[in-house]
Amino acid sequence: MNLSVSLTLLRILFVPVLVVLLLSSQPNADLWAAGVFLLSATTDLLDGYFARKREQVTTLGIILDPIADKILTSAAFICLVELRLVPAWMVVVIVGREFAVSGLRGIASAEGATIEPSRLGKTKMVLQVFAITVLVLEPRFGALRLYAPILLWLVVVFALVSAAEYFWGFWKGLGGRAKRAAARPLVMLPAGEKEEEERDVAAQ
Repeated sequence: MNLSVSLTLLRILFVPVLVVLLLSSQPNADLWAAGVFLLSATTDLLDGYFARKREQVTTLGIILDPIADKILTSAAFICLVELRLVPAWMVVVIVGREFAVSGLRGIASAEGATIEPSRLGKTKMVLQVFAITVLVLEPRFGALRLYAPILLWLVVVFALVSAAEYFWGFWKGLGGRAKRAAARPLVMLPAGEKEEEERDVAAQ
């Protein structure tokens, strides 16, 4: 297991720590939660950097990285709903989008393809990091209250637009495969040659 995959797994291991801190009533737990979340988000930048720098880009890393992102951000948003800092319907849209894209990745993998993160998807992730951090610190720093709803709406918009981009690209890819399969010439063999070919195959 290389360094980039280890960092991705570390991001997943940070999730229960983040949940405990977010739901804790201890003093300064919100500051610790924001710190753990930002540290987890930093590993998302580092794992991709080390994978490219060390030429250790693997299929496991490509698949595991977005899963780790989704677990981290989904857990944080669900905790924020519990704390009544985020409208539940917005989190349903955001988390539902993550499940839909994960399902799409699974279908693509079964077809022998890999869906890599798009620019819109990466932008959505960056906005989620800012939004979650601001929402966690908002009760302590009232000045952040102005930015929280703006960031939330941006996350929802980019979540929907990036999901549409993934699905459109997937269907275009399927259409291209279907056209290539249909374009293959169909060779018809005479009856005698067909029987002879069948005997040759059976003899192998």
